[in-house]
Amino acid sequence: MKRKITETFIRWKEKKDRMPLLIHGARQVGKTHIIKEFAEKFYKNSIYINFEKSPLFSGFFESDISPDKLIAIFEDYFKTEIVKEETLIIFDEIQLCERALTSLKYFAEDAPGYHIIAAGSLLGVAINREKYSFPVGKVEIHTLYPLDFEEFLQATGQEYLSDMVKDHFDSFKPLPDAVHSELQNNYKKYQAVGGMPLAVKSFSENNSADTVHEIQNNILNAYIADMAKYASNNESVKIRGAYESIPAQLAKNNKKFQYKLIRKGATANLFGTSIDWLEMAGIVLKCSKIDHGLLPLSIYKDVSSFKLYMSDTGLYCAKALITYGNLITGSISDVLKGAVTENFVAQALVSNGLDLYYWESDHQAEVDFVIQSKTGVIPVEVKYDDNTRSKSLSIFVQKYRPSFSIRVSSKNFGFENNIRSVPHYAVFCINKNI
Repeated sequence: MKRKITETFIRWKEKKDRMPLLIHGARQVGKTHIIKEFAEKFYKNSIYINFEKSPLFSGFFESDISPDKLIAIFEDYFKTEIVKEETLIIFDEIQLCERALTSLKYFAEDAPGYHIIAAGSLLGVAINREKYSFPVGKVEIHTLYPLDFEEFLQATGQEYLSDMVKDHFDSFKPLPDAVHSELQNNYKKYQAVGGMPLAVKSFSENNSADTVHEIQNNILNAYIADMAKYASNNESVKIRGAYESIPAQLAKNNKKFQYKLIRKGATANLFGTSIDWLEMAGIVLKCSKIDHGLLPLSIYKDVSSFKLYMSDTGLYCAKALITYGNLITGSISDVLKGAVTENFVAQALVSNGLDLYYWESDHQAEVDFVIQSKTGVIPVEVKYDDNTRSKSLSIFVQKYRPSFSIRVSSKNFGFENNIRSVPHYAVFCINKNI
């Protein structure tokens, strides 16, 4: 399964000032698979250390964690020679071994010739809870997200369609109606299947969503198990309460997160750390409110107001009990159509390295997303259909005069009244360079 992050791995491998590479992301987004695949294609050999599957590996790091000492232990255990520049050393589920995490600092300082990629599913949670020391400035960090729509097209044998989308995104020229319709149909499929690799693999191989829902439910259940494993009993109950409220949070016209939907009497003081846990675990995406559409957006963030989305649109649909058939036929409420569409856009923007913000003005106007790119602040209005009316977008434009605006909808590509019309299936093209 082709993943964009492989290009990041290749650039890392070729760097002269290379540091250990640290990959984090939610469970089952494909970290282990893509790292092992990279090792097989680009190295003569590799060693794989999984601290979850084999706790004995943590014993390697109990005393001396100097690179020379560790390399000798690894070579003895795996009965293989570890050669600088030629062997990839893989530390998986590194959040379970603080000393292994610390050792990355010494590899960066004393033995940069060794190539190391470490991965962790709940790394942020472990560091925060256990107060782990982190090798700041001594590792290169990247996040792996679920497959985006472009990767979904490639995985389902339709790479030619993603190439066409990129060409027309740059030119603003509409795609032929038949191609536009085909892409919209694929987009609806992606809404239900999402980008978790096992779900995409099953859908691609069977051309059916029959087994996808079972896979998604297994992943959702694994998230709940992690809440019990990586949090105290009291914390776990609150984390799960916040997590279970997400379908209700998004099934509203005003999608701002409301603590009262978790339970009666819930407040930010009680559940703020629970939201942080879900975000650090990669289970949810937080979209913060900004009071002004000015650069830099981060200084205008209102920390008390935010929206939460699931990190994968397919998992959101599974959790909200929205079926594949519902999405293909459109047999769900307009509010839910809007929720699924917004979740899809949030996931796509984050996958492209964009921070999530929305803008609200005196409870009278709201722009779904506001992004910061090389051309400045860009408002992004999201529609689930071809409706192009948008009073809120007009208010934002009049107030802040952005160089252009983006309207995401089911309409074809176009550019009119300084608004770029971007079809749902082309959101993966929106990045910091537009």
